[in-house]
Amino acid sequence: MATDLEIARAVTLSPISEIAARAGIAAEHLEPFGRFKAKIGASIDATLPNRSGKLVLVAGISPTQAGEGKTTTSIGLADALSASGTRTIVCLREPSLGPCFGMKGGATGGGRAQIAPMEEINLHFTGDFHAITSANNLLGALLDNHLYWGNALDIDPRRIVWRRCLDVNDRALRQVVTSLGDSANGAAREQKWDITVASEVMAVFCLARDLADLEARLGRMIVAYRRDGTAVTADNLQATGSLAVLLRDALRPNLVQTLEGTPALVHGGPFANIAHGCNSVIATRLALSLADVVVTEAGFGADLGGEKFCDIKCPAAGLAPDAAVVVATLRALKMHGGVAKSALGIEDVAAVQNGVVNLIRHVENMRGFGLPVVVALNSFTDDTEAEFAAVVQALAPMGVEVVACRHWAEGAQGAADLARAVQRVLQTSANFRPLYDPETNLADKIHTIAQKIYRAENVFLEKPALKKLRAYQEAGFGSLPVCMAKTQYSFSADPSLLGAPTGFTLPVRDVRLCAGAGFVVALCGDIMTMPGLPRVPAANSIGLDAAGRVRGLF
Repeated sequence: MATDLEIARAVTLSPISEIAARAGIAAEHLEPFGRFKAKIGASIDATLPNRSGKLVLVAGISPTQAGEGKTTTSIGLADALSASGTRTIVCLREPSLGPCFGMKGGATGGGRAQIAPMEEINLHFTGDFHAITSANNLLGALLDNHLYWGNALDIDPRRIVWRRCLDVNDRALRQVVTSLGDSANGAAREQKWDITVASEVMAVFCLARDLADLEARLGRMIVAYRRDGTAVTADNLQATGSLAVLLRDALRPNLVQTLEGTPALVHGGPFANIAHGCNSVIATRLALSLADVVVTEAGFGADLGGEKFCDIKCPAAGLAPDAAVVVATLRALKMHGGVAKSALGIEDVAAVQNGVVNLIRHVENMRGFGLPVVVALNSFTDDTEAEFAAVVQALAPMGVEVVACRHWAEGAQGAADLARAVQRVLQTSANFRPLYDPETNLADKIHTIAQKIYRAENVFLEKPALKKLRAYQEAGFGSLPVCMAKTQYSFSADPSLLGAPTGFTLPVRDVRLCAGAGFVVALCGDIMTMPGLPRVPAANSIGLDAAGRVRGLF
Protein backbone atom coordinates (compact mmCIF):
# COMPACT_ATOMS: atom_id res chain seq x y z
CA MET A 1 0.00 0.00 0.00
CA ALA A 2 1.32 3.44 -0.93
CA THR A 3 2.20 5.80 1.92
CA ASP A 4 0.61 9.22 2.31
CA LEU A 5 3.85 10.80 1.12
CA GLU A 6 3.94 8.59 -1.98
CA ILE A 7 0.29 9.34 -2.78
CA ALA A 8 0.93 13.07 -2.44
CA ARG A 9 3.98 12.96 -4.70
CA ALA A 10 2.10 11.07 -7.40
CA VAL A 11 -0.34 13.97 -7.88
CA THR A 12 0.43 16.78 -10.32
CA LEU A 13 -0.30 19.96 -8.42
CA SER A 14 -1.62 23.14 -9.98
CA PRO A 15 0.49 26.32 -9.86
CA ILE A 16 -0.47 28.30 -6.77
CA SER A 17 -1.62 31.21 -8.98
CA GLU A 18 -4.34 28.95 -10.41
CA ILE A 19 -5.46 27.92 -6.92
CA ALA A 20 -5.59 31.57 -5.91
CA ALA A 21 -7.72 32.43 -8.94
CA ARG A 22 -10.06 29.58 -8.03
CA ALA A 23 -10.44 31.16 -4.57
CA GLY A 24 -11.00 34.64 -5.99
CA ILE A 25 -7.55 35.95 -5.03
CA ALA A 26 -5.88 38.13 -7.64
CA ALA A 27 -2.22 37.51 -8.53
CA GLU A 28 -1.09 40.87 -7.13
CA HIS A 29 -2.08 39.74 -3.65
CA LEU A 30 0.15 36.65 -3.75
CA GLU A 31 3.66 36.33 -2.34
CA PRO A 32 4.80 32.95 -3.71
CA PHE A 33 7.01 30.54 -1.79
CA GLY A 34 8.01 28.39 -4.74
CA ARG A 35 5.40 27.04 -7.19
CA PHE A 36 2.87 25.48 -4.85
CA LYS A 37 2.53 27.66 -1.78
CA ALA A 38 2.15 31.37 -1.15
CA LYS A 39 1.33 33.98 1.42
CA ILE A 40 -1.58 36.32 0.85
CA GLY A 41 -0.63 39.96 1.18
CA ALA A 42 -2.44 42.37 3.46
CA SER A 43 -3.36 44.37 0.35
CA ILE A 44 -6.23 41.95 -0.28
CA ASP A 45 -8.24 43.40 2.60
CA ALA A 46 -9.35 46.43 0.57
CA THR A 47 -10.60 44.26 -2.30
CA LEU A 48 -12.56 41.56 -0.48
CA PRO A 49 -16.06 40.91 -1.84
CA ASN A 50 -19.08 41.47 0.35
CA ARG A 51 -19.68 37.78 0.91
CA SER A 52 -20.28 35.92 4.16
CA GLY A 53 -19.84 32.19 3.78
CA LYS A 54 -21.24 29.40 5.90
CA LEU A 55 -18.81 28.09 8.55
CA VAL A 56 -18.64 24.34 9.21
CA LEU A 57 -16.69 23.12 12.24
CA VAL A 58 -15.17 19.63 12.08
CA ALA A 59 -14.49 18.14 15.51
CA GLY A 60 -13.95 14.60 16.73
CA ILE A 61 -14.57 12.08 19.45
CA SER A 62 -11.98 11.59 22.19
CA PRO A 63 -8.98 10.34 20.17
CA THR A 64 -7.61 6.82 20.48
CA GLN A 65 -4.64 4.91 19.11
CA ALA A 66 -7.01 3.57 16.45
CA GLY A 67 -7.22 7.00 14.80
CA GLU A 68 -10.19 9.10 13.78
CA GLY A 69 -9.01 11.19 10.81
CA LYS A 70 -10.43 14.61 11.63
CA THR A 71 -8.10 16.59 9.38
CA THR A 72 -8.53 14.01 6.61
CA THR A 73 -12.30 14.39 6.92
CA SER A 74 -12.08 18.19 6.79
CA ILE A 75 -10.13 17.94 3.54
CA GLY A 76 -12.36 15.22 2.08
CA LEU A 77 -15.48 17.22 2.91
CA ALA A 78 -14.05 20.37 1.35
CA ASP A 79 -13.13 18.45 -1.81
CA ALA A 80 -16.60 16.91 -2.02
CA LEU A 81 -18.29 20.29 -1.57
CA SER A 82 -16.05 21.74 -4.29
CA ALA A 83 -16.85 18.83 -6.59
CA SER A 84 -20.56 19.55 -6.11
CA GLY A 85 -20.06 23.08 -7.43
CA THR A 86 -19.94 24.86 -4.05
CA ARG A 87 -17.27 27.54 -3.73
CA THR A 88 -15.31 26.05 -0.81
CA ILE A 89 -12.13 26.78 1.16
CA VAL A 90 -10.71 24.60 3.91
CA CYS A 91 -8.95 26.30 6.85
CA LEU A 92 -6.48 24.20 8.83
CA ARG A 93 -3.69 24.57 11.37
CA GLU A 94 -0.02 24.32 10.50
CA PRO A 95 1.67 21.12 11.74
CA SER A 96 4.01 21.25 14.71
CA LEU A 97 7.40 19.58 14.49
CA GLY A 98 6.71 18.01 17.89
CA PRO A 99 4.22 15.39 16.61
CA CYS A 100 5.97 15.13 13.21
CA PHE A 101 9.13 13.81 14.84
CA GLY A 102 7.34 12.31 17.84
CA MET A 103 4.48 9.85 17.63
CA LYS A 104 1.40 11.37 15.97
CA GLY A 105 3.01 12.30 12.68
CA GLY A 106 2.11 15.22 10.43
CA ALA A 107 -1.15 17.09 10.04
CA THR A 108 -1.81 17.29 6.32
CA GLY A 109 -4.51 14.61 6.09
CA GLY A 110 -4.06 11.19 4.54
CA GLY A 111 -4.61 9.04 1.48
CA ARG A 112 -6.50 10.87 -1.25
CA ALA A 113 -7.62 13.57 1.21
CA GLN A 114 -4.45 15.59 1.75
CA ILE A 115 -3.14 19.11 1.41
CA ALA A 116 0.08 19.56 -0.51
CA PRO A 117 3.04 19.90 -0.82
CA MET A 118 2.84 17.48 2.07
CA GLU A 119 6.47 17.33 3.22
CA GLU A 120 7.00 21.09 2.98
CA ILE A 121 3.84 21.87 4.99
CA ASN A 122 4.79 19.31 7.65
CA LEU A 123 8.32 20.63 8.01
CA HIS A 124 9.40 24.28 7.81
CA PHE A 125 6.52 25.44 5.52
CA THR A 126 6.78 29.26 5.22
CA GLY A 127 8.64 29.74 8.49
CA ASP A 128 5.70 30.94 10.61
CA PHE A 129 6.56 28.75 13.59
CA HIS A 130 10.19 29.87 13.49
CA ALA A 131 9.03 33.48 13.61
CA ILE A 132 6.76 32.73 16.56
CA THR A 133 9.54 30.88 18.40
CA SER A 134 11.99 33.73 17.73
CA ALA A 135 9.56 36.40 18.93
CA ASN A 136 8.78 34.45 22.08
CA ASN A 137 12.45 33.93 22.91
CA LEU A 138 13.42 37.51 22.05
CA LEU A 139 11.01 38.64 24.75
CA GLY A 140 12.70 36.25 27.19
CA ALA A 141 16.10 37.64 26.24
CA LEU A 142 14.92 41.25 26.64
CA LEU A 143 13.52 40.39 30.06
CA ASP A 144 16.79 38.85 31.23
CA ASN A 145 18.73 41.77 29.74
CA HIS A 146 16.58 44.22 31.72
CA LEU A 147 17.40 42.33 34.91
CA TYR A 148 21.12 42.33 34.08
CA TRP A 149 21.30 46.08 33.47
CA GLY A 150 19.89 47.17 36.83
CA ASN A 151 16.23 46.09 36.86
CA ALA A 152 14.74 49.60 36.63
CA LEU A 153 11.21 48.11 36.67
CA ASP A 154 11.91 46.47 40.06
CA ILE A 155 10.96 43.02 38.77
CA ASP A 156 10.84 40.32 41.40
CA PRO A 157 13.11 37.55 39.98
CA ARG A 158 11.03 35.00 41.88
CA ARG A 159 7.89 36.07 40.03
CA ILE A 160 8.98 35.80 36.42
CA VAL A 161 6.24 33.99 34.48
CA TRP A 162 7.50 34.23 30.89
CA ARG A 163 8.69 30.95 29.38
CA ARG A 164 10.93 30.33 26.42
CA CYS A 165 9.73 27.86 23.80
CA LEU A 166 10.87 25.42 21.12
CA ASP A 167 8.80 23.54 18.54
CA VAL A 168 10.23 20.16 19.50
CA ASN A 169 9.15 17.63 22.12
CA ASP A 170 11.95 17.96 24.68
CA ARG A 171 11.22 16.85 28.23
CA ALA A 172 14.67 18.03 29.38
CA LEU A 173 13.48 21.62 28.99
CA ARG A 174 10.44 21.31 31.23
CA GLN A 175 12.39 22.68 34.18
CA VAL A 176 15.95 23.96 33.83
CA VAL A 177 18.42 26.29 35.54
CA THR A 178 19.89 29.06 33.41
CA SER A 179 22.61 31.71 33.72
CA LEU A 180 25.08 29.44 35.46
CA GLY A 181 28.69 30.61 35.66
CA ASP A 182 29.98 34.03 36.64
CA SER A 183 27.94 37.21 37.05
CA ALA A 184 28.42 38.17 33.40
CA ASN A 185 25.83 35.52 32.55
CA GLY A 186 23.16 37.06 34.75
CA ALA A 187 21.57 35.70 37.91
CA ALA A 188 21.01 31.94 37.98
CA ARG A 189 17.36 30.96 38.21
CA GLU A 190 14.94 28.20 37.32
CA GLN A 191 13.07 28.41 34.03
CA LYS A 192 10.38 26.32 32.38
CA TRP A 193 9.93 25.94 28.63
CA ASP A 194 6.84 25.31 26.52
CA ILE A 195 6.50 23.76 23.10
CA THR A 196 5.95 26.61 20.62
CA VAL A 197 2.36 25.59 19.90
CA ALA A 198 1.51 26.05 23.60
CA SER A 199 3.11 29.50 23.85
CA GLU A 200 1.15 32.67 24.41
CA VAL A 201 2.72 34.20 21.30
CA MET A 202 1.16 31.39 19.24
CA ALA A 203 -2.24 32.10 20.81
CA VAL A 204 -1.88 35.85 20.22
CA PHE A 205 -0.87 35.17 16.61
CA CYS A 206 -3.93 33.00 16.01
CA LEU A 207 -6.48 35.23 17.74
CA ALA A 208 -5.34 38.60 16.33
CA ARG A 209 -7.72 40.16 13.79
CA ASP A 210 -5.05 42.25 12.06
CA LEU A 211 -1.58 43.71 12.56
CA ALA A 212 -2.80 46.45 14.91
CA ASP A 213 -4.61 43.90 17.07
CA LEU A 214 -1.49 41.72 17.06
CA GLU A 215 0.63 44.57 18.40
CA ALA A 216 -1.93 45.44 21.08
CA ARG A 217 -2.11 41.81 22.24
CA LEU A 218 1.66 41.39 22.23
CA GLY A 219 2.01 44.51 24.34
CA ARG A 220 -0.44 43.19 26.96
CA MET A 221 1.44 39.92 27.52
CA ILE A 222 2.59 39.67 31.14
CA VAL A 223 6.20 38.57 31.63
CA ALA A 224 6.72 39.07 35.37
CA TYR A 225 5.55 40.89 38.48
CA ARG A 226 7.23 43.68 40.41
CA ARG A 227 8.05 43.41 44.08
CA ASP A 228 4.90 45.44 44.80
CA GLY A 229 2.82 42.79 42.98
CA THR A 230 1.98 44.82 39.86
CA ALA A 231 2.36 43.22 36.42
CA VAL A 232 5.18 43.86 33.97
CA THR A 233 4.20 43.56 30.31
CA ALA A 234 6.00 43.40 26.98
CA ASP A 235 5.06 47.05 26.54
CA ASN A 236 6.82 47.89 29.81
CA LEU A 237 9.97 46.24 28.44
CA GLN A 238 9.62 48.24 25.19
CA ALA A 239 9.63 44.90 23.37
CA THR A 240 6.36 45.08 21.43
CA GLY A 241 7.72 46.69 18.29
CA SER A 242 10.49 44.13 17.86
CA LEU A 243 8.09 41.23 18.38
CA ALA A 244 5.69 42.65 15.81
CA VAL A 245 8.50 43.06 13.29
CA LEU A 246 9.38 39.38 13.63
CA LEU A 247 5.74 38.35 13.20
CA ARG A 248 4.61 40.78 10.48
CA ASP A 249 5.21 38.53 7.48
CA ALA A 250 4.15 35.38 9.31
CA LEU A 251 0.76 36.97 10.06
CA ARG A 252 -0.19 36.74 6.38
CA PRO A 253 -2.18 33.53 5.73
CA ASN A 254 -0.64 30.66 3.77
CA LEU A 255 -2.38 29.37 0.63
CA VAL A 256 -1.91 25.78 -0.54
CA GLN A 257 -4.17 23.18 -2.17
CA THR A 258 -5.71 19.79 -1.62
CA LEU A 259 -4.75 16.93 -3.91
CA GLU A 260 -7.95 17.69 -5.83
CA GLY A 261 -7.25 21.40 -6.16
CA THR A 262 -9.47 22.88 -3.45
CA PRO A 263 -7.93 26.07 -1.99
CA ALA A 264 -6.63 25.61 1.56
CA LEU A 265 -5.62 28.32 4.04
CA VAL A 266 -3.17 26.79 6.53
CA HIS A 267 -2.19 29.24 9.25
CA GLY A 268 -1.29 29.00 12.94
CA GLY A 269 -1.18 25.81 14.95
CA PRO A 270 -1.96 25.78 18.68
CA PHE A 271 -2.50 22.37 20.30
CA ALA A 272 -6.04 21.80 21.56
CA ASN A 273 -5.11 19.88 24.71
CA ILE A 274 -2.83 22.63 26.05
CA ALA A 275 -3.91 25.68 24.01
CA HIS A 276 -7.04 26.79 22.13
CA GLY A 277 -6.49 24.46 19.16
CA CYS A 278 -7.81 26.46 16.16
CA ASN A 279 -6.31 28.00 13.04
CA SER A 280 -5.90 31.77 12.81
CA VAL A 281 -8.78 34.22 13.00
CA ILE A 282 -7.29 36.11 10.03
CA ALA A 283 -7.37 33.02 7.79
CA THR A 284 -10.90 32.05 8.79
CA ARG A 285 -12.31 35.54 8.28
CA LEU A 286 -10.55 35.82 4.93
CA ALA A 287 -11.98 32.48 3.80
CA LEU A 288 -15.49 33.51 4.84
CA SER A 289 -15.16 36.57 2.60
CA LEU A 290 -14.11 34.47 -0.37
CA ALA A 291 -16.10 31.23 -0.19
CA ASP A 292 -19.70 30.11 0.12
CA VAL A 293 -18.71 27.35 2.56
CA VAL A 294 -15.64 27.30 4.81
CA VAL A 295 -14.63 24.01 6.42
CA THR A 296 -12.39 24.30 9.46
CA GLU A 297 -11.24 21.85 12.11
CA ALA A 298 -10.59 22.13 15.82
CA GLY A 299 -7.97 19.97 17.47
CA PHE A 300 -8.53 16.70 19.33
CA GLY A 301 -11.99 15.91 20.71
CA ALA A 302 -14.97 18.24 20.56
CA ASP A 303 -14.62 18.63 24.34
CA LEU A 304 -11.27 20.37 23.78
CA GLY A 305 -10.80 22.03 20.39
CA GLY A 306 -14.53 22.17 19.70
CA GLU A 307 -15.38 23.82 23.02
CA LYS A 308 -12.51 26.30 22.68
CA PHE A 309 -13.51 27.13 19.12
CA CYS A 310 -16.97 28.04 20.41
CA ASP A 311 -15.98 29.73 23.67
CA ILE A 312 -12.64 31.38 22.79
CA LYS A 313 -12.14 31.81 19.04
CA CYS A 314 -15.68 32.64 17.96
CA PRO A 315 -16.30 35.39 20.55
CA ALA A 316 -12.83 36.86 19.89
CA ALA A 317 -13.36 36.88 16.13
CA GLY A 318 -17.06 37.70 15.98
CA LEU A 319 -17.78 34.35 14.32
CA ALA A 320 -20.87 32.13 14.49
CA PRO A 321 -20.52 28.61 13.04
CA ASP A 322 -23.44 27.22 11.07
CA ALA A 323 -22.95 23.46 11.57
CA ALA A 324 -20.65 20.87 13.11
CA VAL A 325 -19.34 17.53 11.90
CA VAL A 326 -18.24 15.06 14.57
CA VAL A 327 -15.74 12.50 13.27
CA ALA A 328 -15.40 8.94 14.54
CA THR A 329 -14.36 5.48 13.37
CA LEU A 330 -15.85 2.14 14.30
CA ARG A 331 -12.38 1.06 15.42
CA ALA A 332 -12.12 3.99 17.83
CA LEU A 333 -15.61 3.36 19.18
CA LYS A 334 -14.64 -0.25 19.86
CA MET A 335 -11.61 0.98 21.81
CA HIS A 336 -13.89 3.23 23.86
CA GLY A 337 -16.00 0.12 24.35
CA GLY A 338 -13.11 -1.79 25.89
CA VAL A 339 -11.51 -3.62 22.94
CA ALA A 340 -7.73 -3.86 22.76
CA LYS A 341 -5.99 -2.33 19.74
CA SER A 342 -4.87 -5.78 18.59
CA ALA A 343 -8.50 -7.00 18.31
CA LEU A 344 -10.03 -4.07 16.45
CA GLY A 345 -10.24 -5.98 13.16
CA ILE A 346 -12.77 -8.43 14.60
CA GLU A 347 -16.48 -7.59 14.41
CA ASP A 348 -17.78 -6.62 17.84
CA VAL A 349 -21.18 -4.95 17.77
CA ALA A 350 -21.45 -4.99 21.56
CA ALA A 351 -18.20 -3.03 21.89
CA VAL A 352 -19.47 -0.46 19.38
CA GLN A 353 -22.67 -0.13 21.39
CA ASN A 354 -20.63 0.33 24.57
CA GLY A 355 -18.24 2.85 23.01
CA VAL A 356 -20.76 4.91 21.09
CA VAL A 357 -21.56 6.75 24.32
CA ASN A 358 -18.38 8.78 23.73
CA LEU A 359 -19.66 9.87 20.33
CA ILE A 360 -23.12 10.65 21.69
CA ARG A 361 -21.70 12.92 24.37
CA HIS A 362 -19.63 14.88 21.85
CA VAL A 363 -22.69 15.26 19.64
CA GLU A 364 -24.74 16.44 22.63
CA ASN A 365 -22.05 18.98 23.46
CA MET A 366 -21.93 20.42 19.94
CA ARG A 367 -25.71 20.61 19.84
CA GLY A 368 -25.55 22.37 23.20
CA PHE A 369 -23.84 25.25 21.38
CA GLY A 370 -26.90 25.48 19.13
CA LEU A 371 -25.30 23.77 16.13
CA PRO A 372 -26.89 21.15 13.86
CA VAL A 373 -24.60 18.09 13.74
CA VAL A 374 -23.66 15.41 11.21
CA VAL A 375 -21.61 12.36 12.22
CA ALA A 376 -18.86 11.27 9.83
CA LEU A 377 -17.73 7.66 10.26
CA ASN A 378 -14.38 7.12 8.55
CA SER A 379 -14.48 3.69 6.94
CA PHE A 380 -11.90 0.92 7.31
CA THR A 381 -11.86 -2.29 5.26
CA ASP A 382 -12.70 -4.44 8.28
CA ASP A 383 -15.79 -2.40 9.25
CA THR A 384 -19.04 -4.35 9.09
CA GLU A 385 -22.60 -3.37 8.25
CA ALA A 386 -23.80 -4.57 11.64
CA GLU A 387 -21.34 -2.30 13.44
CA PHE A 388 -22.33 0.68 11.27
CA ALA A 389 -26.01 -0.05 11.91
CA ALA A 390 -25.35 0.00 15.66
CA VAL A 391 -24.09 3.59 15.41
CA VAL A 392 -27.00 4.66 13.20
CA GLN A 393 -29.43 3.13 15.68
CA ALA A 394 -27.76 4.83 18.65
CA LEU A 395 -27.91 8.28 17.02
CA ALA A 396 -31.43 7.89 15.55
CA PRO A 397 -33.28 9.11 18.69
CA MET A 398 -31.27 12.35 18.45
CA GLY A 399 -32.24 12.87 14.81
CA VAL A 400 -28.55 12.99 13.80
CA GLU A 401 -27.49 11.64 10.42
CA VAL A 402 -24.56 9.20 10.38
CA VAL A 403 -22.59 9.03 7.13
CA ALA A 404 -20.01 6.42 6.12
CA CYS A 405 -17.01 8.17 4.52
CA ARG A 406 -14.34 6.79 2.19
CA HIS A 407 -12.41 9.91 1.29
CA TRP A 408 -9.08 8.41 2.40
CA ALA A 409 -9.30 5.88 -0.44
CA GLU A 410 -11.57 7.68 -2.90
CA GLY A 411 -11.06 11.41 -2.33
CA ALA A 412 -14.02 13.70 -3.02
CA GLN A 413 -16.20 10.88 -4.32
CA GLY A 414 -15.83 9.06 -1.01
CA ALA A 415 -17.13 12.09 0.91
CA ALA A 416 -19.98 12.96 -1.46
CA ASP A 417 -22.63 11.62 0.93
CA LEU A 418 -21.10 13.63 3.77
CA ALA A 419 -21.14 16.79 1.64
CA ARG A 420 -24.82 16.28 0.83
CA ALA A 421 -25.63 15.74 4.53
CA VAL A 422 -23.76 18.91 5.47
CA GLN A 423 -25.53 20.88 2.75
CA ARG A 424 -28.86 19.68 4.15
CA VAL A 425 -28.11 20.83 7.70
CA LEU A 426 -26.82 24.15 6.37
CA GLN A 427 -30.35 24.79 5.14
CA THR A 428 -31.51 24.77 8.77
CA SER A 429 -30.99 27.67 11.14
CA ALA A 430 -28.21 27.41 13.68
CA ASN A 431 -28.70 29.15 17.00
CA PHE A 432 -25.08 29.43 18.06
CA ARG A 433 -24.36 30.46 21.62
CA PRO A 434 -21.23 30.12 23.77
CA LEU A 435 -21.36 27.98 26.90
CA TYR A 436 -21.15 30.74 29.48
CA ASP A 437 -21.61 34.46 29.91
CA PRO A 438 -18.31 36.42 29.83
CA GLU A 439 -19.15 38.05 33.14
CA THR A 440 -19.34 34.70 34.95
CA ASN A 441 -16.38 34.55 37.33
CA LEU A 442 -13.37 32.46 36.35
CA ALA A 443 -13.85 29.66 38.87
CA ASP A 444 -17.47 29.25 37.81
CA LYS A 445 -16.42 29.09 34.16
CA ILE A 446 -14.13 26.18 35.00
CA HIS A 447 -16.97 24.46 36.85
CA THR A 448 -19.35 25.07 33.95
CA ILE A 449 -17.01 23.50 31.38
CA ALA A 450 -16.18 20.58 33.67
CA GLN A 451 -19.78 19.79 34.49
CA LYS A 452 -21.57 20.60 31.21
CA ILE A 453 -18.94 19.41 28.73
CA TYR A 454 -16.98 16.74 30.64
CA ARG A 455 -19.86 15.71 32.98
CA ALA A 456 -17.61 15.90 36.04
CA GLU A 457 -19.37 15.67 39.38
CA ASN A 458 -16.93 18.01 41.11
CA VAL A 459 -13.94 20.24 40.43
CA PHE A 460 -11.02 20.37 42.84
CA LEU A 461 -9.11 23.64 42.58
CA GLU A 462 -5.79 23.30 44.37
CA LYS A 463 -4.94 26.22 46.67
CA PRO A 464 -2.36 27.87 44.37
CA ALA A 465 -4.84 27.77 41.47
CA LEU A 466 -7.67 29.17 43.58
CA LYS A 467 -5.44 31.96 44.90
CA LYS A 468 -4.40 32.96 41.38
CA LEU A 469 -7.98 32.92 40.10
CA ARG A 470 -9.01 35.30 42.85
CA ALA A 471 -6.08 37.58 42.02
CA TYR A 472 -6.93 37.54 38.30
CA GLN A 473 -10.54 38.33 39.13
CA GLU A 474 -9.57 41.26 41.34
CA ALA A 475 -7.15 42.57 38.69
CA GLY A 476 -9.97 42.89 36.16
CA PHE A 477 -9.44 39.73 34.12
CA GLY A 478 -12.62 37.99 35.26
CA SER A 479 -14.39 38.43 31.91
CA LEU A 480 -11.79 36.38 30.03
CA PRO A 481 -12.70 32.89 28.78
CA VAL A 482 -11.00 29.81 30.21
CA CYS A 483 -8.75 27.55 28.14
CA MET A 484 -8.79 24.07 29.68
CA ALA A 485 -5.54 22.10 29.41
CA LYS A 486 -6.10 18.41 29.98
CA THR A 487 -5.57 15.01 28.42
CA GLN A 488 -7.24 14.58 25.06
CA TYR A 489 -7.93 10.88 25.59
CA SER A 490 -10.75 11.20 28.11
CA PHE A 491 -13.48 13.57 29.22
CA SER A 492 -11.75 13.36 32.60
CA ALA A 493 -8.14 14.18 33.50
CA ASP A 494 -7.37 10.45 33.61
CA PRO A 495 -6.46 9.17 30.11
CA SER A 496 -7.46 5.62 31.06
CA LEU A 497 -11.12 6.57 31.62
CA LEU A 498 -12.50 5.98 28.13
CA GLY A 499 -16.08 6.09 26.92
CA ALA A 500 -18.27 8.62 28.73
CA PRO A 501 -17.25 8.61 32.39
CA THR A 502 -19.31 10.34 35.06
CA GLY A 503 -19.02 10.86 38.79
CA PHE A 504 -15.37 11.91 38.67
CA THR A 505 -13.64 14.96 40.12
CA LEU A 506 -11.64 17.14 37.77
CA PRO A 507 -8.39 18.27 39.45
CA VAL A 508 -7.11 21.74 38.50
CA ARG A 509 -3.55 22.01 39.78
CA ASP A 510 -2.63 25.43 38.41
CA VAL A 511 -3.82 28.33 36.27
CA ARG A 512 -2.00 30.80 34.03
CA LEU A 513 -3.05 34.24 32.88
CA CYS A 514 -2.51 34.91 29.16
CA ALA A 515 -3.49 38.57 29.11
CA GLY A 516 -2.34 39.12 25.53
CA ALA A 517 -4.12 36.09 24.13
CA GLY A 518 -7.13 36.97 26.22
CA PHE A 519 -7.77 33.82 28.23
CA VAL A 520 -6.87 32.00 31.43
CA VAL A 521 -5.38 28.52 31.12
CA ALA A 522 -6.51 25.88 33.65
CA LEU A 523 -4.01 23.01 33.93
CA CYS A 524 -5.80 19.79 34.83
CA GLY A 525 -4.24 16.61 36.16
CA ASP A 526 -0.81 15.73 34.80
CA ILE A 527 -1.02 17.66 31.53
CA MET A 528 2.30 19.23 30.48
CA THR A 529 2.98 22.14 28.13
CA MET A 530 6.26 20.62 26.94
CA PRO A 531 5.68 17.05 25.68
CA GLY A 532 8.31 14.34 25.61
CA LEU A 533 9.26 11.91 22.86
CA PRO A 534 8.06 8.27 22.90
CA ARG A 535 10.43 5.35 23.33
CA VAL A 536 10.71 5.01 19.54
CA PRO A 537 10.07 8.45 18.03
CA ALA A 538 9.08 8.95 14.41
CA ALA A 539 12.34 10.88 14.01
CA ASN A 540 14.20 7.56 14.05
CA SER A 541 12.61 6.60 10.72
CA ILE A 542 12.77 9.95 8.92
CA GLY A 543 15.61 10.73 6.56
CA LEU A 544 16.64 11.35 2.97
CA ASP A 545 16.72 8.87 0.12
CA ALA A 546 19.50 8.60 -2.50
CA ALA A 547 17.89 11.40 -4.50
CA GLY A 548 17.83 13.72 -1.50
CA ARG A 549 14.07 13.46 -1.02
CA VAL A 550 12.40 13.13 2.39
CA ARG A 551 11.42 9.59 3.41
CA GLY A 552 9.58 8.25 6.45
CA LEU A 553 7.32 11.27 6.99
CA PHE A 554 3.69 10.39 7.72
